[in-house]
Amino acid sequence: MLKGKTAVITGGVRGIGKAIAKAFCRNGANVILCYRSNDAEAEKTAAELSGFGPQVKLVKGDVADPETAKRVAGLIKDEFDKKVDILVNNAGITNDKLMMRMSDEDFTKVIDANLNGTFYMMKELSALMVKKKNGVIINMASVSGLKGNPAQVNYSASKAGIVGMTLSAAKELGRRGIRVNAIAPGFIETDMTAVLTDEQKETAAKNITLGRLGQPEDIANAALFLASDMGAYITGQVISVDGGIIM
Repeated sequence: MLKGKTAVITGGVRGIGKAIAKAFCRNGANVILCYRSNDAEAEKTAAELSGFGPQVKLVKGDVADPETAKRVAGLIKDEFDKKVDILVNNAGITNDKLMMRMSDEDFTKVIDANLNGTFYMMKELSALMVKKKNGVIINMASVSGLKGNPAQVNYSASKAGIVGMTLSAAKELGRRGIRVNAIAPGFIETDMTAVLTDEQKETAAKNITLGRLGQPEDIANAALFLASDMGAYITGQVISVDGGIIM
């Protein structure tokens, strides 16, 4: 489905990002994985994905720093003949607190990583896609950005911003041959939810129409569909992969 394609995935060495990278590699894509800090985990993921055959490259850096996006673009220019086909903006952080207890730094740090980081990557890599008149951008939103959540003013604002940015970018880049969509995950079992007790997870599942928490592979399957030619006529959409939690 993605043979010969080159994909950049931020936050790509664990959780949802790793599941997406695995799905892409299994389907023939070369991947560039951006990560912030865990060198051992990054090397382990790269070695695992390399077993599928395609090239796997690592770029260490914080997406909140615009220089990280520039370094990724530089790698593409030097080693991939200026060709990037897919960008998945998956990197993100949380810092949940009630608004009255949330400091300016608590708010800004989440906005910088989730919203600004997505912008920096889109800006740099869409410029390369425009030259080829082809490309796919998938931004990771959240159901929290669609319906809000208590103690998540910062996170919900960042994800709602990603939704708006996705729609604007889709209109801006569509005639350049670039599709831009967002995925809004619901309650997905990742490292972020591993701290919850079984009782808390059971309570959460009761509020989900399908009666279970999602898996990273559920998000990866949606990303694979959007990145492939099967999604060739889809742009400017926010697809909720949430088991029906916001119906």
